[in-house]
Amino acid sequence: MPEGALGPVIITILVIVAGITMILVGWRNLKARQAQVPEPFEEFDDAIEHSFTGMYVATTKFDDWLDRIAVHDLGVRTNATLEVGEHGVHLIRSGSRDVHIPWEHFDAVRRSNGMIGKFVEKNGLIVISWNREGFNFDTGFRPRYSEDTPKIYQLLASHGDVSRAGDK
Repeated sequence: MPEGALGPVIITILVIVAGITMILVGWRNLKARQAQVPEPFEEFDDAIEHSFTGMYVATTKFDDWLDRIAVHDLGVRTNATLEVGEHGVHLIRSGSRDVHIPWEHFDAVRRSNGMIGKFVEKNGLIVISWNREGFNFDTGFRPRYSEDTPKIYQLLASHGDVSRAGDK
C-alpha cells in the first residue's frame, strides 16, 4: 500500500459502517412506530385454482404507496408465487413470511405503474387492497410474464368491489 493511503481507506470504511448503522437504526425505528399494525392472516386451507410467479414488491398503507409497512416482514421484497384459491389469495414468498388474504378481507384490485421502490410500465403492477382489524393495506405483485397481468387482474376483480378497482 502506498504511503499515506491508509488514512483515506480507514475513513471510507468508517463512513460505510456509519451509513449501514443509520439504515438499520432507521428500519428499527420504523418498526417501532408501526407496532399497532396487525399481523397478516395465518395460512388457511384452500383449493388453489390459479398460480402465477413474479415478485412481491411490498405492502403499504392503503392509498399511501410511499409508506412501506416494515413490521411482520411485509416490507421485504422477494420472489413470490401468487395463488388464487377458492377461499382467498396467497402470496407465497421466498425466504420471508407468506401473505394470505381471505376473500372476506379482500377489498379491491388495481393495476398501477408503481409503488414504493418499484416502478414499471403502465399498469404492469398488480395492487391488492385488503383489510385486517380496521387497518387497510395495499400489497404489490409484479408478475414475471406481462401476459399474466391482465389475467390476474380479471381473476381478482371478479371477487372484489370493482367500483374501487379501476386502473390508477
